[in-house]
Amino acid sequence: MSETTETIFSKIIRREIPANIIYEDDLALAFKDIHPQAPVHILVIPKKPIPKLADADAEDATLLGHLLLTAKHVAEQAGLANGYRVVINTGADGGQTVYHLHLHILGGRHMAWPPG
Repeated sequence: MSETTETIFSKIIRREIPANIIYEDDLALAFKDIHPQAPVHILVIPKKPIPKLADADAEDATLLGHLLLTAKHVAEQAGLANGYRVVINTGADGGQTVYHLHLHILGGRHMAWPPG
C-alpha cells in the first residue's frame, strides 16, 4: 500500500474542518460534495485512510463492500429512486484529486454515457 498523506477528508473525519455530513458509522462517513456535478452529489469515504482503490488489498474486501452498501443506503435516503451513478476515480488519469479513497454518488438527473 502507498504511504498515506494528510488530506482534506482526514480533516473532515476528525472534524477539523466542517462538512455537511449526512451519514456516519464506525467505518464510513458520507457528506455533500462542495462542488456538486449533479443535483445530488454525495461523497462516501472510509475512515481508514486508503489513498486510492489501486492501493486496497484483500484485507480491505469487507470495507470495500461496506462502502458500496453505504452508498446504496445513502442514495435511498437521498430519494434517488429513479437511479444514480457511483463513481470511484483512481489515480491522475482517472481524475482523482484527493488521495483518500472516495465514492461519488451522483443523481437527481439523467446520466449520459459515456461519462467523459
